Amino acid sequence: MPVTVMGIDFPNPLGLAAGFDKHATAFPAFAAMGFGCIELGTVTPKPQPGNPRPRLFRLTEDEAIINRMGFNSVGLEQFTANITTTSSTVPVGVNLGKNFDTPLDEAVVDYLTGLNAVYRFADYIAINVSSPNTPGLRELQSRQSLDSLLSQLKRRHKELSEQHGTYVPLTLKIAPDLNDGELEQIVDLVMRYHIDAVIATNTTLQRPQSLRSPMAAESGGLSGQPLKSLSTALIARLFRHLNGEVPIIGVGGIASADDAWEKLIAGADLIQLYTSIIFRGPAVIGEILLGLERRLHQMQVSSFTEAVQRARGTSL
Repeated sequence: MPVTVMGIDFPNPLGLAAGFDKHATAFPAFAAMGFGCIELGTVTPKPQPGNPRPRLFRLTEDEAIINRMGFNSVGLEQFTANITTTSSTVPVGVNLGKNFDTPLDEAVVDYLTGLNAVYRFADYIAINVSSPNTPGLRELQSRQSLDSLLSQLKRRHKELSEQHGTYVPLTLKIAPDLNDGELEQIVDLVMRYHIDAVIATNTTLQRPQSLRSPMAAESGGLSGQPLKSLSTALIARLFRHLNGEVPIIGVGGIASADDAWEKLIAGADLIQLYTSIIFRGPAVIGEILLGLERRLHQMQVSSFTEAVQRARGTSL
C-alpha cells in the first residue's frame, strides 16, 4: 500500500511513533517488522538522563501507558553517530526537543541546533513542542512563542535546503489537549510558515473516568486506547481547519485496522502507533496492514490514497 506524503514515498502508511527508538539504535529492526516509516527521538542537543524513575507505568486494564520520561536522550553527537552506523529500508523521521535546563525563551537555540545536526540524516524532521513532561514546553504552542519559533526555524530550514541541495520536510507535533482557539492559532501559523505536516497527537494530560488501573493517578502523558477518541477528534478538527492543504500524521490509540481506518477517515494521511506494540507485540503491525489491505480489495480501488479519499468523501 504505497503512499506519497510530503513528497516522500512510503511503502505503507503505518509508522512507529517517536519515543520508542529514542537513541537511533534499533530502527532497521522496526523497518523489518513491517513499518512504513520510523520516527526517531526525541533527541535533545545535550545528553540528559530524563526524569527520575519510576517514570513509565503500564495501565494493563486500560491497554494504556503513562510516561513522564522527560526527554531522556544520548544527545545529538551520539544520536547522529548512531544513525550513521546503519541504514533503513524505509523513510526515517527525527523528532527534536529542547534540553530540560534550557530556558523557554532560549528554546529556539536548541531546536536550531537539532535542525542543523540532523538535517542531512533525516527524511523528515519533527518539532516537538507538545510533550507534557518537560516543564513549560507546551507553552511553545502559544501563538507568540510558536510564531517566533517557526519563523526562525523556517529561515534556517531554507538555508539548509539550499546548502545541501535537498528539501527535508519540517513537521510540527501538537498536543491533544488544545481548545478550538489554540488549534486555530496553530493552524494559522502552520499555513503561514508552510509547515509540511502536522503530527497529531502527543500524549494527553487528561484522565478519562473510564480508566480502571490503579496506576491511573500517576502524573505524565497518557497514551494508548484511552487517547484514541481524543486524538481522532482533534485530527478531524485539524483537517477541517487545514482544508486538506497540509498533511496530517495521526497518532493515538491505534491498535487495529479499524482504529487506523478511523484516523484516516478523520483526516490523517499517515498513521503511527506506539502503545499497541507494547501490549500486542510486533504482530499488530501485520494485522493492521492486512486489515487495511482488505478494505482496498473490498472497495475495488487501485491505490490506498484513492480508497481513503473515497471513504472520506462519503463520510463527510
